[in-house]
Amino acid sequence: MDNPIAPTGITRRRAFTVTGGMLAGATLAAHAFPAFAGEAQDADAIVVGHGLAGLVATAELAAAGRKVLLLDQEPEASLGGQAFWSFGGLFFVDSDEQRLMGVKDTRDLAWQDWLGSAGFDRGVGDPAGQDHWAYKWAEAYVDFASGEKRSWLAGLGVQWFPIVGWAERGGGLADGHGNSVPRFHVTWGTGPAVVEPFEKKVRAAVAAGKVAFRFRHRVDGIVTTGGVVTGVRGAVLEPSGAARGKPSSRTVIGEFELRAPVVVVTSGGIGANHDLVRQNWPARLGTPPKSMVTGVPAHVDGRMLAITERAGGRIVNPDRMWHYTEGLRNYDPIWPGHGIRILPGPSSMWFDATGKRFGTPDLPGYDTLHTLGSITASGYDYSWFVTTQKIIAKEFALSGSEQNPDLTNKNVWQLLSRIWQTPEPIEKFKKNGADFVVATTLSELVAGMNKLTGDNLIDLTRLKRQIEARDREMDNPYTKDVQVMGIRNALSYIGDSLSRTAPAHKILDPSAGPLIAVRLNVLTRKTLGGLQTDLSGRVLDASGRPVPGLYAAGEVAGFGGGGVHGYRSLEGTFLGGCLFSGRQAGRAAAAATAT
Repeated sequence: MDNPIAPTGITRRRAFTVTGGMLAGATLAAHAFPAFAGEAQDADAIVVGHGLAGLVATAELAAAGRKVLLLDQEPEASLGGQAFWSFGGLFFVDSDEQRLMGVKDTRDLAWQDWLGSAGFDRGVGDPAGQDHWAYKWAEAYVDFASGEKRSWLAGLGVQWFPIVGWAERGGGLADGHGNSVPRFHVTWGTGPAVVEPFEKKVRAAVAAGKVAFRFRHRVDGIVTTGGVVTGVRGAVLEPSGAARGKPSSRTVIGEFELRAPVVVVTSGGIGANHDLVRQNWPARLGTPPKSMVTGVPAHVDGRMLAITERAGGRIVNPDRMWHYTEGLRNYDPIWPGHGIRILPGPSSMWFDATGKRFGTPDLPGYDTLHTLGSITASGYDYSWFVTTQKIIAKEFALSGSEQNPDLTNKNVWQLLSRIWQTPEPIEKFKKNGADFVVATTLSELVAGMNKLTGDNLIDLTRLKRQIEARDREMDNPYTKDVQVMGIRNALSYIGDSLSRTAPAHKILDPSAGPLIAVRLNVLTRKTLGGLQTDLSGRVLDASGRPVPGLYAAGEVAGFGGGGVHGYRSLEGTFLGGCLFSGRQAGRAAAAATAT
């Protein structure tokens, strides 16, 4: 069997650290598990949560010959969890696609960007610190992303769109937040194509008798015996024919208790639980919005965090979270409050609810959380893009596999049609979405904006003055306007000039019209903190010791260590965090249960 932890290219010091954790886990298992060897077990391991991290962990356990029960409160239709709905973006370093685009990337540059974005400041050097294991996970993940991550996935049949996206461009300093170079690799087939190889592995293991699904099994407690995890208990929910992402019934028809020497928690985050989001909202981001749209299905409720904490697990960095600022109310919702995010290019002008233009780094695609703080500081829950048809035709993309049928269905001709026309999902939102205002003149646009919100906050004269000032900066190839500098910078990258940045032009140029205003809502999405884990995915208790038999991976573990991203994400790292932490936990749990 391959090394269960150390990725290709990992430093020698990191390899010793990670392998040490694995050996410690195996030693602990040897002392803890034999006490129950004479008692009936339902499986070698129980995995709670059938999203991407759960599928990866289950696949690794089954590949090592372990018998696994895979539990989830949702029906089979939702297998794959939130990852299925994703755009499929993955963070790679020095990839084939980057080199094709002329991008020069290195592990050291990526690590510089990660540290500048994460801002780890909670006891990195203290074993009891909240960021101690998060930092170690971050270092291991950047090694993974610059090492075997791409070849591992490619070996499973995953492919990527050749143009690399440039997400989270940052706050303006080399050692600060943001990606110095494009690193956002869109999977050919989007989120479903990331889920597919692991779902296939798990289904093959089901056919071979190594894995058993337990759909509609809601875990209400983790069972411990003498301080050692020995299984889970909970409620059996009535069968549900709910389609993927749709809310399912919570009617209880029975109870269950299942035994195994290992429990792996992979239950996701808190994004659909707005009360929990507000409860953990950090003061640094201002007052929590009263109104938010929801970027995840209703079952992403955060229940397992408290349940695992009651079993001895430690939750760290609960105030770190990742919510988007460019949310649209979905005119055709799948789940309650369903929001869709605009992934913007750099050219739309961004204003607060009162019509005041944001400054740097609050520019489209630059610094999500700083902009979120600026929005809440304005005293309102929303903001505005003012843009043109020419811009949205080339620069607007929508998050979600269902909003990108060309990429999701691997339809080359439909994808090529983006060259000469606005993508159909964008046009549908422009026509049907509640947050769009379209007009031929600025006065008509302002009237529509004020009618949409009903608060008459936008003053035509003020808005016109700011737009005209920015338009004057387009007359020369150089400028003092930071956003215009960013547009010129984007156009110097072939990937952006081909697919993500409109030719530089004036907003009020009639030939670029019509004018479009888009009301942007705060959209809940990711939990950056969570259960603290060591590099084997073992859940740690308040004293820093592993809870025997308990593992966690994915978003519930802050994508590794209780917060691998620190305060900010570089994007393309959420799916990757599920893949890496699920693999780590699955391989470590398999090693710990070896006979």
